[in-house]
Amino acid sequence: MNIGLIPQKWARLTPQKEAVIDAEKNRRITFSELEDLVNQIANGLISIGLQKGDRVGILSKNSIEHLALFYACGRVGLVAQPMNWRLSASELVKIIGNGNPSVVIVDGDLSGLGKQVQAETDLVQQWLEYGEAGDQSFESLVQGQPPIEPSLTSNCRVEDPFFILYTGGTTGESKGALHSHESVWYGMQNQTVAERIVPSDVYMLTGQMFHIPIVLAMNYHAHGCPLVLMNFDAELALNLIQEERVSAFLGVTTMLNWMMAVPNFKSFNLDSLRNIQYGGGPMPSRIIREALDSFPCSLIQGYGQTEGTTMTFLTQEDHYLAIRENLHPERLRSCGREGFVTSVRIVDPAGSVVPQDNKTPGEIIVKSKANMLGYFGRPDLTDQTIRDGWMWTGDIATWDSEGYCYIVDRAKDMIISGGENIYSIQVEEAIAKNEAVLEVAVIGVPDDEWGESVKAFVVTKPGHDLSSEDIMATAKNNLASYQKPKFVEFVEELPKAPTGKILKRNLRADSD
Repeated sequence: MNIGLIPQKWARLTPQKEAVIDAEKNRRITFSELEDLVNQIANGLISIGLQKGDRVGILSKNSIEHLALFYACGRVGLVAQPMNWRLSASELVKIIGNGNPSVVIVDGDLSGLGKQVQAETDLVQQWLEYGEAGDQSFESLVQGQPPIEPSLTSNCRVEDPFFILYTGGTTGESKGALHSHESVWYGMQNQTVAERIVPSDVYMLTGQMFHIPIVLAMNYHAHGCPLVLMNFDAELALNLIQEERVSAFLGVTTMLNWMMAVPNFKSFNLDSLRNIQYGGGPMPSRIIREALDSFPCSLIQGYGQTEGTTMTFLTQEDHYLAIRENLHPERLRSCGREGFVTSVRIVDPAGSVVPQDNKTPGEIIVKSKANMLGYFGRPDLTDQTIRDGWMWTGDIATWDSEGYCYIVDRAKDMIISGGENIYSIQVEEAIAKNEAVLEVAVIGVPDDEWGESVKAFVVTKPGHDLSSEDIMATAKNNLASYQKPKFVEFVEELPKAPTGKILKRNLRADSD
């Protein structure tokens, strides 16, 4: 399976069927038009000297071009390297240093950020821009190319790398999870079974393409279903569901909360919805119940990581039974059971499976062909994470006699807020840039709107005065908006073990 060939199949079977609707740019293209664009992009990238295995950097919001770039890269054996446009220029420079792309293609709406990054690195051979706000150098390259099958397509194998998606880690540095065509394809199998996709579906992509939801979106394309693109806005999402007859989408706690809070929510015709998958962090039971009451469809939860796509699912029936029949309501706090092509175990540090008593904690490990190949350029980190075919997630959980997993902590101290991964050490380092800060520790606290919010505990240096506003200002200067703390608490000292390690579990307990 070459993921890049997905548009080709449906251009042959349903050439005039709409493939992509770009809501913000008011553009619509058919599968035939998408296939032509993919071929033109692939031929254009080959024409500037790119060869199999080269990386193609993408700095873009959701768009038709962004999606077509994924398919074009896959078709000819190039490796797509999408980057989080919410990050600072300095962070993006580090990501470029890891992937070392031969070319970076920038959404014209992000031209200023692209130029900042370009000024800070000389690793990239060529920079291209697309869109009305850009210099349209990408269009100039592509439009002169023939919309015919590229010559390199036949050289691609299922085990070849397809894309690198970046995530963080315990050290706060970005790590590139390298996926192959095969791992993406198996991730799609998990999703197909869990979401019960049918050819009449219309899928709305609410997340960003630099995150793992791109796999969910391409999976609907693999079934010949139209894809509606947006950069999330609650009222826009409701309008699109109504106008485009959307049947499925992935929503994090924040998105569902904002949608339900739109003043005239009940006036929207949402009867086309068949299924909503939620994920990206904890969802309070109250919100789950409100969503099931508010949206005329089933709910399914997916737990996953960039490294392993979606690994466990809490099914539609689990939700119905828990809420409508009060059968195992505690399972609303779980992340469900292993997916169709995935094996999940919860083990102690020695790798022995812990009892399924829903009391004994252990680390979730996963074996699946949907797992990443490894961290790009970091065999040391790969060896730590993938051992004997099992991927160690860093998530601590218990499980019950029927295999339902309950996450109780994150060994990597990761915070998930509004579907975005926030790494405590990054926030701590940024806050510590304030010279009046003696010590700082960051944790995630429950938030009905965001799933989790960032809370910072700060110890002030003797002889200095600090306010919450001072901490917020420091954070604003050094972090993306979604990474900033929502709460700041000043303390005289941080709880520590005899070794000097800060005891974050004590901070979490005190914040409950």
